[in-house]
Amino acid sequence: MKVLIPVDGSAHSERALERFIELAAELATPPEVHLLHVHLPIPVGHVQKHLDRGALDAYYRSEGDAVLVAPSARLEAAGIAFQRHLHVGEPAVVIRHVAQEFGITLIVMGTHGRGRVATAMLGSVAAEVLHQLDCPVLLTR
Repeated sequence: MKVLIPVDGSAHSERALERFIELAAELATPPEVHLLHVHLPIPVGHVQKHLDRGALDAYYRSEGDAVLVAPSARLEAAGIAFQRHLHVGEPAVVIRHVAQEFGITLIVMGTHGRGRVATAMLGSVAAEVLHQLDCPVLLTR
């Protein structure tokens, strides 16, 4: 089983990770786990006049690493091996790309996150992932 766990630092993504850790303990063989954080792109218009590409990349890396610290520690404490991924872009698009690239068979994510726009019943990223991918998606609240 290949599992993708997108995290954004929200309480919903923390609960999704905890639920996955509980489920992983019941699996006969250890899953291949991919922990993903997607940073929304900064509008580049005037920013590029003040920051070079290296500084912007360092910012994305620093922010992404900060979000991945706690989930990484939780997986390590549970004895679950994983790969970390940091990307910049629209979260649902990046989740789809990473899922296809690694042949993901299950996505575990929260229903809502820190996205800019959310729908009334289901977060916009979760809704887009459900519509864009054919693999099972475990949503937690």
